[in-house]
Amino acid sequence: MAALWCRSHYLSFFRSSVRLLFRKNPANRKSHSWTSVLYSGLAALAVGGRLCAVPFKQVENLSHDSLVRRAASLVTDSSSTFLSQVTLALIDAVTEYAKAVHTLIALQRRYLASLGKLSPAEEDAIWQVIISQRAEVNHRQDELKRFELTWATSVRLCETAAEAAYISGAENASIMIRTNIQLAQSQVEEAQKLSLDAEKKLAETKVMEVERMTQHAASLESNNDEEIPDAYLRED
Repeated sequence: MAALWCRSHYLSFFRSSVRLLFRKNPANRKSHSWTSVLYSGLAALAVGGRLCAVPFKQVENLSHDSLVRRAASLVTDSSSTFLSQVTLALIDAVTEYAKAVHTLIALQRRYLASLGKLSPAEEDAIWQVIISQRAEVNHRQDELKRFELTWATSVRLCETAAEAAYISGAENASIMIRTNIQLAQSQVEEAQKLSLDAEKKLAETKVMEVERMTQHAASLESNNDEEIPDAYLRED
C-alpha cells in the first residue's frame, strides 16, 4: 500500500513539474517527443515499484579502535620512510665531508714536505688550492650539521609514532618502527667513524704544520744571521 502511494505521489509531482516547465518555456514544446520518452520511462519505473525502494549496500561498520590502529600504522610507515631517507642523506653527507677533509690533509702535507723548496709563485699557487679546499670542507661540514639536525628530528618523530602505535594497540607497527630506529642509529654511528677519523688526522696535520712552520722560520732566521758580515755585528 505504501509503495502504491509512493508511486502515485511521484507521478503526480512529475506531471505537474512537466506542465509547469512547458507553460513557462513554450520553446520546450519542440522537444515533446524526447520528453514523452523520458516520461514513459519514469512512469514504467514507478509502476514497477522500484523508484521508492532503491536498495543501498551497507558500509562495513568499523570501530574507532580499528580506525585508530589503521591510522597509527600509516603514521609509522610514513615516519619510517622519512627516517630512511634522512639516514641515507646523512651517510652521504658524512662520506663527502670525510673525503673533503682527507683531500685537505693531503694538500697540507704535500705543502709541508715541499717547504723551502718552492718558488714564491709555486707556493702561492698551492696555497690558493689549500684555501679553496678549506672552503669546501666548511661547506661539507655545514651540510653535515644540517642533516644531523634533520636526522635527530626524524628519530624523535619515529619514537613518538612508535609510542602512539603501541598505545593504540598496533603492537606490530610499534615493533617494526623501533627496529628501524635501531638500524638507522647503527648505520649512522658506523658512518660517523669516518668523519671522526678524518678530523683526528686533520688535527694531527695542523700540529705538524705549526711545528714545521716554526722550524722553517727559525731556519730562515739562522740563514739570515749567517749572511750578515761580522763587521755589521761589531759595536762601534
